[in-house]
Amino acid sequence: MSERKPCKTDVSDEQWALVEPVIAAWKAMHPSVSGHQGRYAMREIVNALLYQGRTGCQWELLPHDFPPAGAVKYYFYTWRDDGIDQTIHDLLHWQVREMARRKADPSLVVLDTQSVHAAAGVPAVSTGRDAAKKVPGRKRGLAVDVLGLVIAAAASAHENAVGIALLDKVAADTHTVQKALVDQGFKNAVVAHGQKVGIEVVIVERDPAQTGFVPQAKRWVVEHAYGILMLHRRLVRDYEHLPRSSESRVYWAMTAMILRRLTAATAPAWRTA
Repeated sequence: MSERKPCKTDVSDEQWALVEPVIAAWKAMHPSVSGHQGRYAMREIVNALLYQGRTGCQWELLPHDFPPAGAVKYYFYTWRDDGIDQTIHDLLHWQVREMARRKADPSLVVLDTQSVHAAAGVPAVSTGRDAAKKVPGRKRGLAVDVLGLVIAAAASAHENAVGIALLDKVAADTHTVQKALVDQGFKNAVVAHGQKVGIEVVIVERDPAQTGFVPQAKRWVVEHAYGILMLHRRLVRDYEHLPRSSESRVYWAMTAMILRRLTAATAPAWRTA
């Protein structure tokens, strides 16, 4: 660790001990041709990514006492492409499930999407428009378990495309999920695709007699997950050029939350009122 003043988003020694083995194994599989071990501590790279996710700052506006923006950006994209972001997240979320005396993988997931405004620099070919909510941007999709932990994340311009991508990821990453609960925004194409991958998709219809916001049984946990993501300013708007980068941001945000849960740490407070 450097001698810089710590940030509220920094991982503690206990939290780093949970993450370091995955990154150490990745570095062992990607040795430098010259034998150089790297100029920057991997812990500081992770701290910079968590800081950026929580504060929403631009790459070039990362505090100077973090590693250079170019180095942080390199590891973000490399870990995204190698799947290290999801690997870290998945290993930690299995530990949370075991703490709750549940099996590592769930049998039921809840799928939902969120309309997110896209930043000005995001390519138009990867965005769309939510006609009902009048939101130009992307659809962010989550598949969560009954504990509200993310099982899969996806981003696309269209809701059904997100639903199909989530089902594919859930089926590929777990072999235990038998049922998925969705809302009425998903169409029959998602239900039919669920049959192809061996997952029963159940559309939970809202009671027409209900008015206003009424949490739906079991499905409310996905709203809780979105609430956690909205505490991370990098996710309030979609700044990423590629949907895969948007998904990576979700995994890092949920990793930060899970690390706090595993180590009984408190979340950073941003409001003083």
